[in-house]
Amino acid sequence: MLIGYVSDEKYSALPDVLLEFSNDVGQSWECRSRASGAVHLELPKGNYRVVLQKQGYGAKISHLSWPLNTQHHFRMLSDSLVGYAWPKQVCSGESSEFRVHSVEAYKLELWRYGWEPEFIASLGWHDEHAPRAVMQTTPDGDYTQFGAMFNLIGYAKSVHSQHVKAPERSGLYYFRASTASGQEFSFPWVVAPKKPSTGLAVLASNLTWNAYNSFGGRSNYIHADGLPRTPTINSRAELKRYSDNGFLTWNSDNYPPLSFDRPEPYNHINFDEKITDPIESRQGCHLAPAEWRLLGWLERENFAYDYYAETQLHNGTLDLSQYKALITSVHPEYWTEAMFSRVKSWVFEEKGRLIYLGGNGLNCEVEINPDGAMICHNGKLTGLDTKGLGGFESRYAIRHESESALLGVVFTPAGAMTGAPYQVQDGSHWVFENTGLKSGDFFGEKSLHMRCPGGASGHETDKVSPSSPAGITHLAKGTNENEGGAQMVTFDTPSGGKVFSVGSINYVSSLPIDEKVSQITSNVLRRFLSQT
Repeated sequence: MLIGYVSDEKYSALPDVLLEFSNDVGQSWECRSRASGAVHLELPKGNYRVVLQKQGYGAKISHLSWPLNTQHHFRMLSDSLVGYAWPKQVCSGESSEFRVHSVEAYKLELWRYGWEPEFIASLGWHDEHAPRAVMQTTPDGDYTQFGAMFNLIGYAKSVHSQHVKAPERSGLYYFRASTASGQEFSFPWVVAPKKPSTGLAVLASNLTWNAYNSFGGRSNYIHADGLPRTPTINSRAELKRYSDNGFLTWNSDNYPPLSFDRPEPYNHINFDEKITDPIESRQGCHLAPAEWRLLGWLERENFAYDYYAETQLHNGTLDLSQYKALITSVHPEYWTEAMFSRVKSWVFEEKGRLIYLGGNGLNCEVEINPDGAMICHNGKLTGLDTKGLGGFESRYAIRHESESALLGVVFTPAGAMTGAPYQVQDGSHWVFENTGLKSGDFFGEKSLHMRCPGGASGHETDKVSPSSPAGITHLAKGTNENEGGAQMVTFDTPSGGKVFSVGSINYVSSLPIDEKVSQITSNVLRRFLSQT
């Protein structure tokens, strides 16, 4: 009979796993998983302790009661080096626990990521007397919904505490884990200020980081509607996003939650990477590695800032009333309704200045559950244009209003996965002061974005829509093919608030190396921060 399936942290089928089932009266049964990961065994009714062993994966003990109403999903964790801080965002002076999975001794260091990575502290070597004792195990089932739960087993005693107090200085910090055999893994830690220290706040797009995180086998892009009944054997052949030309990722009535309690491999930054190095990875171009480019540029240009995670805006840790300007950057695709409403009222009623240095932003509402996991309200779509969205401009607009009402621009599929420079539309505007640019000129030719190389307008781009506020000034437009260029715009609100939007994921990847992009952004920041 079919007991269930065995898979790894990617929900890939694991064949030839040795399983030993033992019951309460000392009887035992042995079997091996088949090519599909399937576990077949004739078992009498009862409670079982199940030991799983496979070379290259951590040995594990599971428990189950047989028979089950459905197949059991055994999960194993490969012999790798990964980790995360928990919580992943704190205020200075608060503590987080580092949760690292390794099958050998590892060294841990804390670094701060400004224009150059800055060494903060050595956190020592970590190992135990027993073999492989710093190895983690993951729960069985779909733990993308409730968390990987690293450090749950064997770290309860105070002697095993792995907590680190956040430094006083706000910013993006990274833990760097390395082993004697040469493995390296880094993971981010957002440290917000204990109290505001300057007039500029910058948001880390940690909701987007989580939406794209597929550790455990699910993200909002892979199996968004839930893990399938059987683990994957061949992704290209089995996953509908590859095998079905008519398949759309978001075509479900419901989407299970995505837990933040998981490692984020896409946010890894190589230890020797410099801020002016090309961003080579597929995902790093729009997640934390790209956002680091903004933070380093701010410090190079002497703009003081306080750093917050989006979830800290959601829960009120970030008090916008204490700031003149707010930057959100690169790819802030997923926002809660509370975040959107608070920022909109701050801009339109309280003279807030919003600087949107990204693309495909605020495009989908997420909900934060009481347990801290998030649900993406994608809806049931047939496409990403207005026709596929049922006449709406975005997934967020389906539930509330178009993000264009706040940002001035909204994502459209035209120009996606391309890169190109911008062309100036209004060379007389103060945005272009000290650039030497005039109407018709091009800028933003240089870019570190290697997934969609070609310029500062790209990857995914936003344009003005019928929902955009009146009085928008068109500053520049990307020269991407099929009229897909990002539209750079600005507008004022009746209260004295201001918005500047670039409408491009690629934009920040040009900041450290493109002189014109740098000067334009400096002009905006100085104007927004200096005006009363």
